[in-house]
This record gives sequence, C-alpha cells and structure tokens, in this order.
Amino acid sequence: MRMLFLMAVATMLLSCRPPSAKQTFLSDDSLFTLVQHNTFQYFWKGAEPVSGAACERIHLDNDYPDNDQSVVTSGGTGFGIMAIFVGIERGFITRQEGVAHLTKLTHWLEKADRFHGAWPHWMYGETGKVKPFSANDNGGDLVETAYLVQGLLCARQYFKDGTAEEQALAQKIDALWRGVEWDWYRNGNKNVLYWHWSPDKQWAMNFPLEGYNECLITYVLAAASPTHGIPAEAYHEGWARKGAIRSDTAHRQYGLHLSLKHNGAPQYGGPLFWSHYSFLGLDPRKLKDAYADYWQHNVNHTLINYRYCVENPLQYKGYGPNSWGLTAGYSIKFYAAHSPNEDKGVISPTAALSSFPYTPEESQAAMHYFYDSLGTKIFDQYGFYDGFSEHFNWQKPWYLAIDQGPIVVMMENHRSGLLWKLFMSCPEVQQGLTKLGFNY
Repeated sequence: MRMLFLMAVATMLLSCRPPSAKQTFLSDDSLFTLVQHNTFQYFWKGAEPVSGAACERIHLDNDYPDNDQSVVTSGGTGFGIMAIFVGIERGFITRQEGVAHLTKLTHWLEKADRFHGAWPHWMYGETGKVKPFSANDNGGDLVETAYLVQGLLCARQYFKDGTAEEQALAQKIDALWRGVEWDWYRNGNKNVLYWHWSPDKQWAMNFPLEGYNECLITYVLAAASPTHGIPAEAYHEGWARKGAIRSDTAHRQYGLHLSLKHNGAPQYGGPLFWSHYSFLGLDPRKLKDAYADYWQHNVNHTLINYRYCVENPLQYKGYGPNSWGLTAGYSIKFYAAHSPNEDKGVISPTAALSSFPYTPEESQAAMHYFYDSLGTKIFDQYGFYDGFSEHFNWQKPWYLAIDQGPIVVMMENHRSGLLWKLFMSCPEVQQGLTKLGFNY
C-alpha cells in the first residue's frame, strides 16, 4: 500500500508545471519531492541504454560537443547508483526495477576498461572502452573511481540481506570493490595517492592528491580497502601535508572560519561541490579528525558561499538570499569552476540544493525561487538546468551527471539520512576511518 500511495503522489507531482510568474503552487514538501523526482529521472530515463550508466551530459537541445551523447562518467554513475535507492524508497520506481537496472550496470562494469582496478573518467556506453579525458588522461582515474565505489558500497549494503537475486548482486559489487588497487596509485609506495595512471603515459599527469578539495573520500576508501589498502601515513603526510592542511585559526570570512586550507581558494573556500561529493555517503555530522570538525567546516563553507552571494560585490542581477550558489558547472563560456574566487554571474542550482543538510532554510528559499519565480525557464524533465544567469539572460537546457546526482542524494540525506546510513554501515569504511584517526 505504501508503494502504491507514493507512486500516486509522484504521478500527481508530474502533472504540476512550474509557474511562469512568481506564485507558489506547491508546499515545501511537495516541491521537495518533485525536485527529487525529476532530478532522479536523469539517472533513470536518461541513463545510457546499453550500460545503464550515467551519461556525462544531457542536452535537451541536442547541442553536444564532439557527438558525445553515449559517453558515460564513472563518478556520475556512482552518484546515480545512490539516487536509485532514493527512487526506490520514494516510490519513483519499484525495488525490482532497481535491482534489474543495477544488475545490468554491474555486469557492464565488470567488462568495462579498468586500469589496476580503477575505471577511467569517461567511457563509451556501448562498449565500456575508455574515452580519453585529455591527452595524458586515458587510463585509471582514482577519484572518479572513489565516487563510483561510494555508490557501489551503498548498493551492497542495501541488498546484502535481500532475496537470492539481491544477494548475488551484492556479491558482484563486493568483488568489484575488492578489485580496485588503491595502493598502486601511490606511484611507487610514496606516502600520497595520485589521481591518474595511464597504460602508455604512466604517471605523466603527475597529480598528487593533496588537500583540501573534493578528494577526501578517495583516502577513506583507500584506507578501508581489505585487499589493496594504504597506510595511514599516506593520508597524514600526503593529503594532510604533514598538518599543513590546517588553516590559520585567525582567518575568518563573514565571521566564519574554515579550518582547512582550500586549494587555490584561501579566502572564501572552493566551489561548493567540495562539501558535497565526498559527503554523499560519508556522514559529516559527527565526523572529526586531527584537522577538522567536518560538519562545522562544511556548514561554514556553505554559509560563506551564501553570504558572498547575498553581499554580491560584483553587483550581478539575480543574486540574493533567495538565489545563490556557486560551484563548478556549465557557464556562459561552456564551463567554469564557479566560486566567490571565480564569480562569473552564473548560479548553479546544485550548489544550494545539494547543501540542504547544511543550510536547510537558505536552500529551501532558493528552491522555491528557482521554481516559483523562474519556472520553465530553468526547470524541465530532469530537474533544474545546470546553470543560469539572470544578469546575462542566459540559460541552457543542459545537465551534468555530477551536478544532478548530489541534488537527489543530499536532499535525501537531509530528509532521512538514507545514503549516510548505508555507506557508514560498511564495516570496512568504519575500519578505514578508525585507521586514519577519525571519530565518527
């Protein structure tokens, strides 16, 4: 009965069209569900049909660069896996539909290109073969793999005690997780992880993962691996830079302190996805280590971004307490890592919506403004467009997997903590966090 009721509610919400004038038609809860529902469809109806993986991008105007409609993204696929459980729990799809979808995807991932266990950033959905992200980036991408594994482990936990079919799926996922050679990406047992490895360019990308940015989850999973684990020293000496990751306690912005030095963004902090991607599964609410209280850090990071938009020092039209959020995404010149340090007059809806756990009132105000005031200008079958600018009267019906996924997942974490509960229930994750000195 509960499933039928929820499906009826979802059907009702689908009939609601966003208004073209400033008028509220939906309650807070109904709009919340509608936004989750439509955004979820990116990973359901919009999934690449052969693999079931998440398309790197979907352009409703069919204006694609390099004819890349079939290109899928490993990290975005991990986010999409997590969105599947929101779809099941909210009644957007049945549990059996979710199982069938993830079984197909898991079979595809088993056969797709891997490089010492790590998937590449981009792959072709029809074949699973790597599409180079750049000239030297044509092999394993450890950070994107971490995002994918974060989703896979949630799936394992969700299905491990289910039917025989579900348990078989969980076992296949466990084998994929155990196959990632995190220790290989130490580049010769150095006490730091490297982002990329190529079968012909080797370590040419030369990108060590040193904090702080979006890569914390990579170290947690690498430490947690039961087969290819890394020592705690790699975290403390590499990621934490032997303690140099800590910022000056005297430094504050809008009266708020960031306890970690954000790479290249010391004043206001980096794009808001830095407080999203690692924390889709990794629960920040009680998470602390020698360097930060991650809940307070993420709340402050979000509030600094919000207050910057309210202050609006560059005087862009459309910025304010109901319209805010700067993060990486589509921009007027195609793409930019929007932040207070790189403000181009473009609001990315994922920034505010994926911050619901940190700033519920401010995020709710933004959600209503985006829907009630801008409506069909920026809202369609896969939710809100990736970016828009009222100042430049710019919006494109373009979506990115890595921006849509956190909306569904973090909104659900705000509502129920679903993905936090699933990921944090992994015994290996708990062991890895303990190994690195976290309290959680």
